[in-house]
Amino acid sequence: MTIRLSIQILTAMMMSGCHVHGEQAVRIRPAAVAGQFYPADSGALRKEVTRCYEAAAAASDLKGAAFKEAETKTVRAVIVPHAGYVFSGEVAASAFRQIPDLTRYDRIFILGPSHRTAFDGASVNNGCVAYRTPVGDVDVDVALCDRLIAENRCLTRVDSAHQAEHCIEVQLPFLQLRTDGRLPPIVPVIIGTQRLETLRQIAKALQPWFNGRNLFVISTDFSHYPAYADAQDVDRRTGEAIGSGKLEQLMDAIECNDSMGVRNLATSACGQSAVSILMMMAEEGPQLQFRHVMYRNSGDSPYAGRNQVVGYHSFVIAEPEATGTFTLNDDQRAALLRLARQSIMYRFGGPKPVTDRITDPVLRTHTGAFVTLTRKGQLRGCIGLFRYDRPLVEVVDSMARDAAFRDPRFMPVEAGEMDDIRIEVSVLTPLKRIHSIEAFDYGRQGIFIRKGYHSGTFLPQVAREVDWTKEEFLGHCSRDKAGLGWDGWKDAELYTYEAIVFSEP
Repeated sequence: MTIRLSIQILTAMMMSGCHVHGEQAVRIRPAAVAGQFYPADSGALRKEVTRCYEAAAAASDLKGAAFKEAETKTVRAVIVPHAGYVFSGEVAASAFRQIPDLTRYDRIFILGPSHRTAFDGASVNNGCVAYRTPVGDVDVDVALCDRLIAENRCLTRVDSAHQAEHCIEVQLPFLQLRTDGRLPPIVPVIIGTQRLETLRQIAKALQPWFNGRNLFVISTDFSHYPAYADAQDVDRRTGEAIGSGKLEQLMDAIECNDSMGVRNLATSACGQSAVSILMMMAEEGPQLQFRHVMYRNSGDSPYAGRNQVVGYHSFVIAEPEATGTFTLNDDQRAALLRLARQSIMYRFGGPKPVTDRITDPVLRTHTGAFVTLTRKGQLRGCIGLFRYDRPLVEVVDSMARDAAFRDPRFMPVEAGEMDDIRIEVSVLTPLKRIHSIEAFDYGRQGIFIRKGYHSGTFLPQVAREVDWTKEEFLGHCSRDKAGLGWDGWKDAELYTYEAIVFSEP
């Protein structure tokens, strides 16, 4: 098989699929690309998937790059390719094998691009109760598919988008053979547009399910049809941008690739829309790790040449587990206090603080902070940032200015006051996910509760100001801060953190 056979394969795929007659759908969506992208015989397919997993485990790419098991207790998503297994199977397996236990998820969302049908929005396949592969059937969560379509105008069902589409189907045997047939139901979603406005609507619609209870599988290949060396360059740029976890960097990388004049480059990523949706969802809530696992292109396979290739990356997106106690030594605390004062004095003609020059990795940890100003013992301003998507030095720089000049309770600080101003910084340690309230050290730790778009927090010191039990503390935070009701915390994501408080003499 060569890359030039792909058009014949796509034509053949359009002859099969889940046929729909009016509103009556075939109950089982048949395998459309068995015998083309992967073996049609059950035994041969099992053997091929096993080979891919074993090759991925042995690949030199994974040495030092794979997650440790302790770091992957909660994998939120994977980005995997969807080409023929002889080309990209090892790369796909390299990501799937990083998931400790697929059966712990309630469901698996699989998002990929429409290769044949263009439409504005996303198509959720509620027309079949299962997808069939040579090794068995994979259930579809039809009830949730129905709900998504009913509640969101950007989600619909476009039958032609699913009938012969391969980007979801080729992921299923990898998932099936990791669970011995105990796979959670899937939610198949095909993206038909690249309009950012529409993609944000889709991300918003899926956001409530982007949590530790569900796995998102993002199906995409990368560079299409440049020469081997050009593909490596293009894919490196795109892969580094995804690794940043920042959508803006991905958009810049794709624009850069397009402007380079690379011969035969048709796209940097056929599933860039699905990747973009993932990155949009990841912007909300605690910071996630985007970890690169493996790269190959079709030129690395003995079945294809190197004049026109397709690139394949795999990534794992996970909640980072705390590896130790977050602390600040005296020098680091002094550096943050100096930065806070310099940030305020810059408004009065002092030197501009340059946070990029602060390279201490502890001070560049992504975490929140509050800056408090007092004058002669009286509060003069206090502003904080709870989000965990910026380095600590940038947060303190920004919050110091906000506390001095943007606290709505006070007039802006004037230069003549600065000699009497005392600065206090409260650094919030990185969030740590807990799965039982027994792990919540009430009175020492703060709590962050999140479910869908709802979230709320109580700082550690709140416990010292009230006379509540631990359960009452969680109930008040859930009801009063997150808007989830008194018992909403019981099925929400729970995170703990501490506050490191220090001030000028």
